[in-house]
Amino acid sequence: MTMVSLKIRVFKDGQANPETTCTIPAGVLKIASKLIPKQAAAALREKGIDLDEIIRLSANPDAHGTLLEVEDHRKNERVVIALE
Repeated sequence: MTMVSLKIRVFKDGQANPETTCTIPAGVLKIASKLIPKQAAAALREKGIDLDEIIRLSANPDAHGTLLEVEDHRKNERVVIALE
């Protein structure tokens, strides 16, 4: 069985390819989530992103694909969070 990873992709200005991609293996996701700066974690919560729920989902072998897509029209930015 292949280990699932959390992928966070940031797309700017309507581009098809992400400007930034962050890959976190599910096996270290719980530890990695503790390394996120408090300001960044607060920003995720403001956008309705629950890191604890993402960690729980990553343990489920049936959970895969896009979990969340956030579009910030003021910044012309799209963030896609997926388990792959």
